[in-house]
Amino acid sequence: MVTTSAWIEAVRSTHDHFAAVLRPLSEDAVRGRSYATDWSIADTASHLGSQAEIFDLFLDAGLVGGPAPGGDVFGGIWDRWNALPPTEQVAQSVATDEAFVTRVEQTPDEQRERFSLTAFGSEQDLAGLLATRLGELAVHTWDIEVALDDTAEVWADAVDLLVDQLPATVARGGHEVDGLEPVVVVTTSPARTFLLTAGSPASLVPTDDAGPDPLTLPAEALVRLVYGRLDPAHTPAGLDDPRLPALRTAFPGF
Repeated sequence: MVTTSAWIEAVRSTHDHFAAVLRPLSEDAVRGRSYATDWSIADTASHLGSQAEIFDLFLDAGLVGGPAPGGDVFGGIWDRWNALPPTEQVAQSVATDEAFVTRVEQTPDEQRERFSLTAFGSEQDLAGLLATRLGELAVHTWDIEVALDDTAEVWADAVDLLVDQLPATVARGGHEVDGLEPVVVVTTSPARTFLLTAGSPASLVPTDDAGPDPLTLPAEALVRLVYGRLDPAHTPAGLDDPRLPALRTAFPGF
């Protein structure tokens, strides 16, 4: 079982990478497109900044056992961030996420253990809240970084933990693909074996049986597949499994 401290360390490491990617960028660069084609790099940073602010409210609520904030709160936050100039969106996103991560790091152990929040359709402990935050932070940081460096990969410290959260992500975002048989997926770095079914509902289940014809790929690539980011131009060299086109349709992305 992954400890809460491990999730905190991964969120810290991924935040530091996010900040390192953004800080050198010029005003012209942050106005450029991110991988999320409807968003500029600044827009993507703004999303992460506004979400850091919202997750800080989730932290408030969970520490006292209160209700999670809802859409009536989120709208005003998003409007305020959307109104910022691009360079401010970038600068404030780094500062706001830094403040959130620092606050989590400084939360005493006894408060971490008592944390409880009903959010995202279920009861969350602090590790669960941080797992959700890590997924969006790591993947959207990749959206920014890959627009600047076509060889970018999702931050490895995040992948190491997110790979074991993928069954829940698949259940939430996977689509049925007619005619696609279940696929055994074997990952490297870290090593995992799953049975992936693009049905209704979609599922990704750990298994000990790799079978005769697994789809073998880096765990980083599987994370991007499930998050809708393993297009042909950003698929690892040599990975040309004929099942990939159908699998891409099963995961249109978040």
